This record gives sequence, structure tokens and C-alpha cells, in this order.
Amino acid sequence: MTRLERMRQKMAEAGIADFYCRDISNVRWLTGFENVFDDEPAHLAFVTPGTSVLHTDSRYTDAASRAAQGTPWIIDGEAATHAKWAAQGFERFHEQRGSEPGRAVCRFGIEDSMPLSEFRALEAAFAGNRFAPELVEASDFVRGLRAVKDEAEIAAMRAAQRITDAAFEHICGFMRVGMTEREVQLELEETMRRMGAEGLAFSSIVASGPNGAAPHSIPGERRLQDGDMVVMDFGARRGGYCSDMTRTVCMGHATEESKRVFAAVRAANEAVEAMLRPGVTGKEAHELAERVLDEHGFGGKMGHGLGHGVGIDIHELPNLSPRNSKPLVPGNVVTVEPGVYLPGALGCRLEDFGVITEDGFMVFTQSTHELAII
Repeated sequence: MTRLERMRQKMAEAGIADFYCRDISNVRWLTGFENVFDDEPAHLAFVTPGTSVLHTDSRYTDAASRAAQGTPWIIDGEAATHAKWAAQGFERFHEQRGSEPGRAVCRFGIEDSMPLSEFRALEAAFAGNRFAPELVEASDFVRGLRAVKDEAEIAAMRAAQRITDAAFEHICGFMRVGMTEREVQLELEETMRRMGAEGLAFSSIVASGPNGAAPHSIPGERRLQDGDMVVMDFGARRGGYCSDMTRTVCMGHATEESKRVFAAVRAANEAVEAMLRPGVTGKEAHELAERVLDEHGFGGKMGHGLGHGVGIDIHELPNLSPRNSKPLVPGNVVTVEPGVYLPGALGCRLEDFGVITEDGFMVFTQSTHELAII
């Protein structure tokens, strides 16, 4: 099924006639348009059983119109707020249909991530209408559909990961004792862009020595020292989709403690990747990683969820965490990123990402699991 067909099927199952979609990543996914959207939330994807309209403004109408050729999408650049545009179109439709005024004539889906100010504007726009919808707050409605990737999405992420793998190879030849974390970060990010990345999936993490014990450490002026473990978490964006990878290296030599930590993290990563398949839950995957770390003497030293979905956004559904008891299905793209964090000493994380297949887990990441010593 196409994305719109999947969307309409889900709407029908939920008894929703119209859907008002404003989340920019959801709009990108529903339309499938490339080279149209930036980060500005200037668009509305409006889906009904029979029509699909992108309401946008004059800055985007030309690019959107070209992207929409040969697709079911209608581009409407009417100069009106999204709320007013939707309310006026809703009234016209129900007048033509001969609906009964003065009562809710359909269930009208909205995202529960919508800003309160826009929700109030939507309420106000419908307040004067002869025909009123029942506004239905939908949680993760489109994001849930996005959790199952199609072949084009998988191809884009594999392309992004090829850039990321190549950038890791480059940075291992670039890093030297005495460089700052920030210098390594800048080189890593510029390398991904030179290699064809449209942008970064997120701001790269380069965390050396004790800074590595903070999973989301911000690269600074600390200089790499002999014996440091250095955690590097980074990703490219290609074809509108993200990659995500973490590798931990040692500068000069690996201490015995570093070797023990790395061996535990690697064992957890590889145990989970071997067990992932349809039917496994995010909770089960996380718990396996925790058990392996515990067996190696590092129980309770991870602290974060094992992984997350990746796609248009760097964090999507589904999650590999204790809170997710839903079974994984083919097409889910997830990270596997166990870590050990020892405050004041070091941190270590090993992250791949890939797709759940009919009978297992296909890893996109090709960089080695061996401990690199630079």
C-alpha cells in the first residue's frame, strides 16, 4: 500500500473522516516530497477519504507544485492561516453535501503534539461555522505509520550510513593525542558533508576520558590524552533520512579497565542484534542487554534505553526500552546502543542501526566492532 492508503486505512479504523497534520516530519512523510521542506512549520497536510491537500504559502508553492506532479497531492497556496483554511473548506464541503447544520458532522483528527495556540486557533476558526467537527486528539497517529519503513526509506538510510561509516574511517586517521574534542567534532562533521551528506542527523558527540561518562556530553576544549576512551556518536542525513552510529576508541593504548568495559558493551550489542526479529519486544531487547552487562560486572551502569527508531527524525518509534512491550515488526528501523558509564573515569558505547526483517535483523552499520587504538 502507498503511504496515503495506509493513512486512510488507519483513519477508517479509528472512525476519523478528516485529518489535520501539522508536524513537519509527518507532512514530509505523508507527501514523500523531496527538496521542498525546510525546518519551518509552514505546512498543513490535510487528508480526507477522497482528497489530499498540502496547504502552504508562496515561499513553497512552486517547489511543492513541481514535487506533486504525478501524485495525488493538491497544492493550495491560499493566503490564510491553516486553521481558517481548514474551517472554510470544511464548511463549503458540508454545505454542498447537504449535511445537517448545528451538530458535529464528523470526527476530525488532530495531532496531540499540536501547540496549544494552534489548537485554540482551530477551535476559534470553527466556532462560527454552521457545521462543526468533533476534534479528536490522535497520539502518534502518523508517527506510528512511519515506524514501518518502505524500501525507499531503507535505501536512503543505508546511503546515509555509508557516509557515516566512511567518516569514521577518516576520523580514526585524523585524531591525535593533544587535539580538542571540538576539533575532532568539526573535522568529523565537515567530512560527512564533503562525502555527500545533505546535513547532519544531529550535533555530533565527541566525549573523551571522564566526559564519556555523560551519554550526551557536549564537545569542548578538553584535549585528548594518552589512555583516554573517546566516545563518538554521529550521523549523516541523506535523501531526507538519518543515520546513527557510535564508536568508542582508545588513544595511544587501552587500559585494562577500558578493555573490560569495551568487551562488556560489545557482548551486549552483539547478543541483542542476534536475537532481534519480529515478535521480540523493545522491553525484551533492553533487558537482554542489561543482563549481559551485569554478567560482565557492569550491572546498572547503562542508565538509558537500549535504542530507538530512526528515519526522517533521529528519534522515532519504536523504542528498545523497558517501557515498550509492543512486538517489533518487519520494517522497523532501530538502533542498538548499549553503554557503560563510570563517572569520573570513562564511558563506552557501541551503536549500530538496522532494520527488522522477516526472520532477523539486517544491520546497516559496517564499521568494525573491534576496539580501535589510535
